[in-house]
Amino acid sequence: MPEIIVIAHNIRSTHNVGAFFRTCDGFGVSKLLLTGYTPYPAIQKDTRLPHFADKMTRQIHKTALGAETFVPFERIEAIPFDDLKQSGYTIIGLEQRDRSMMLSDYTPPQKIALILGEEVDGISEDIIARCDDLIEIPMSGKKESFNVSVATGIALYALVTN
Repeated sequence: MPEIIVIAHNIRSTHNVGAFFRTCDGFGVSKLLLTGYTPYPAIQKDTRLPHFADKMTRQIHKTALGAETFVPFERIEAIPFDDLKQSGYTIIGLEQRDRSMMLSDYTPPQKIALILGEEVDGISEDIIARCDDLIEIPMSGKKESFNVSVATGIALYALVTN
C-alpha cells in the first residue's frame, strides 16, 4: 500500500474538510495538509478570533466525528512542493485536464502527495504545472464532476487497492 499525503488546497466548506478527515482515517493516509484558505480545526492554540475558531472547529467536527483529533494534519499557507519532492513523493493532482490519466489506468507510486482543489474551479493552473501526474475519475452522468470529498474517497480507494 502506498504512503499517501492528502493536500486540501483552497477548500471552502468545513463539511468537506470534516469528510477529508474521516476519509483519510479510513484509508490510512499518513497526513492531511490544509493549505491556502482551507478551514482547519482549532485543536492546538489558535491565533484566529476565539469565537470564529470555535465555530469552524464545530463545523468540521460535525462531519469528521472526532477524526480531526487523531488524523495527523498540518495547516500551512502554501503547498510544500520542494519538500515533498525531496522526500520522494510523486505529486498527483485530482483534476480533469487533457493530460489527465483515468484513475482506473493509473499505477500508483509508493509515495503519493494527492492534491485536491477548489470546489468550483478545481486546481489552479500554476499548481497543475507543478504536478507530476494528473488523474481523473471516469464520469458517466450529465454532471462533469463529483463533490470534492466524494472524489477524494473514490481516488483514495483506487490508489490504495491498485
